[in-house]
Parts: sequence; C-alpha cells; structure tokens
Amino acid sequence: MTFLDPKTKATLIGTIAVLLWALLALFTTVVKSIPPFQLVSLCFSVATVFSAAWISRRGPGAFRALRQPVGAWVLSVGGLFGYHFFYFVALANAPAVDASLIAYLWPLFIVLLSALLPGERLRWYHVAGAVCGLGGAAVLVSKGQGFDFDPAFAAGYGAALACSILWSGYSVLNRRYRAVPVEAVCGFCGGAAILGFITHSLMESWVTPDAWQWLAIAGLGLGPVGIAFFVWDYGTKHGDIQVLGVSAYAAPLLSTLILIVAGAAPASPAVIWGCLLIVGGAVLASKNILIRRRTTP
Repeated sequence: MTFLDPKTKATLIGTIAVLLWALLALFTTVVKSIPPFQLVSLCFSVATVFSAAWISRRGPGAFRALRQPVGAWVLSVGGLFGYHFFYFVALANAPAVDASLIAYLWPLFIVLLSALLPGERLRWYHVAGAVCGLGGAAVLVSKGQGFDFDPAFAAGYGAALACSILWSGYSVLNRRYRAVPVEAVCGFCGGAAILGFITHSLMESWVTPDAWQWLAIAGLGLGPVGIAFFVWDYGTKHGDIQVLGVSAYAAPLLSTLILIVAGAAPASPAVIWGCLLIVGGAVLASKNILIRRRTTP
C-alpha cells in the first residue's frame, strides 16, 4: 500500500479549512443581524472553549503548548483578528463585491510570497494556477457583471488590501514557527476573541442572538472559525504552501454551490465559468503533486 508523504498529507489537511470556509456564507445568512465584531468575538470564544476542552483531555500539562514565543502570538493573533477587522472595515466603506474581490487577493499573494521561504521554489504553474483561481473567484463574486471601482471608496479598498496582505503574510510567515504545536491555536483564538470583544464594545451595540442564531454561532465557532484555523495552521507549517494558496479559491465556489443547493442563490452561467477557472487553476498549481503521485511505485 502506498502512503502519502508527510508534505502531501499536511497539504490535504490544510485544504479541510477551505471546505469549512465554504460554509461561512450559509451560516452567516442566519446571523446577519448580529454586529460583525460581536459575531467575531463570540465565534472565537466558542472555538477557544471547545479547543481547550479538547486539549484538556491530555491532562493539565497539555496547556504548556500555550507557552510560545511572543512573535508567534503577535503573528497568529494579529493574523486571525487583523484579517476580520480589516475585512469588516472594508465592507463598511466600499461595495461588498469590490471589497470581496480585493480581499480575495490573499491566495495569489500566498503563492507569490512563498518564493521567499527557504526550500520553496515558485514555478510558472503555481502563478498561472493562482491567476486562474483569482479569475474564477472574480466571476463568482461579481456574478459575471464586472466591477466598477470608484475612488470615493478608496478607504474601503485600502482596508480590503490590508486584509489580504495580513492573511497572506500570516499564512506564509507561519512556516517560521513550524515548531509551535497546533494546540497553541487555542490560545491564539482566545486572543482574537478578546480583541473582538474590545472592538465590539468600542464600535457596536450588543444584539442578543435568538436560539437559531446561537446554534449558527456554535456551528461557526466549531467549523469555519474553529477547526478551520487549526488545520490551516498545520497545513501552512508543513504542507505545500503554493497548492494551499490556490486551493483557497475553491471556497467561494463551494460556498456558491452550497447556497444554490440550499435555495438561497440561483444557478447561473457565472457559476459554470467560475468552476472551470478555479478547478483548472487548482489542477495546474498541483501539477507537481499529481505527477509525483502518478510516478510513485
């Protein structure tokens, strides 16, 4: 029996995050009346509580995993919270379609920045696959209608760009702390939750969720804002960072398909074109893994 090599296994584990992020749109349709930073703080709180319970099964000594260098804390908490902060600022100051497209530059930035990592080589098919994925995401986000960038929304565009740079920078620099165990993400989620509550108290008014919204918040905290960050942490530290970057473009595609199946969005030719571009880009960027697997006896 042929087993996956450690790098390929870590890459596949990392792509679980993309599958979970595809559920964001469906969950957020239930909690759209909850202020964004309140939602962020609650979801990260759920992630912290459940991951702490998971870690505690190994005994009190397991929490020593939280004793990590200051740099790891700054990078991880800053990446988790900073991405959400600038994304919501962007949505508040620019049209959602334009802001989402700029924010979705982060997978392309991951591919490009990965060339700076020791032991990584940027190939033409990585870049081509990332550009195809970006084109597919653009078609899906705009629904094939194009974009109309207005200088009046420069602040929102700038926040969206900061959002994409922060997350791509976090994902690439995370390789520097590959010795930090995945259990430490529990503490990083807790830090993001605290910053979320502080931001919420300064910028928003509390809205009490109803029963269905609490269930959706629990689902978000367990999946897209919970397990997703644990597996992404592992994947970016030990997997193929270029393939992970391109695979992230599957999130808007899968999200759209889930909404269509749930009856919350219509099917359209844009979905087909977006699917072809994203899948084609992912296959192209994964060329080295596919060839390696085919030639392995």
